[in-house]
Amino acid sequence: MPPTDPAALLAGAEAARSRPAESAAAIARALREAPGDPEVRLAAYRFYFYTHDHAAALEQARVLLVHAARRLNVAADWREVHPGDAAFTEHAFAPGLYLQALVAAGYCLARTGALIEAREILGKAAELDPSDRFGGGWLCARIEAGEDD
Repeated sequence: MPPTDPAALLAGAEAARSRPAESAAAIARALREAPGDPEVRLAAYRFYFYTHDHAAALEQARVLLVHAARRLNVAADWREVHPGDAAFTEHAFAPGLYLQALVAAGYCLARTGALIEAREILGKAAELDPSDRFGGGWLCARIEAGEDD
């Protein structure tokens, strides 16, 4: 079987604002055909995020988090990951993806009203990313301050 081409699978998904139904169908098709492809999951996350479907975006962020954990050879459960487990402060793809997925999950959790879990996951992002280049600490502080936006 030939390798999947994420770009071909996602054809039609690029117009989320002007043709949302077409984009949703393309995302659904791509997820059915290549559920393990990180590019497809990232595109799905972005689509759901920009259409404000935070519950669906959260599902994609969680899958991306597990994918990045495998690439980094760290625990699949983010609660068991520690700063020394991977090179989280380096500007490499896998650590960046992991941190971005943590922050994305935390943001989506907050938007869906799961503030306790949002604080926990964003706190972990801040612990792993002390320079806060992905904004987990900043978002956590906004939630702690009770800010809605």
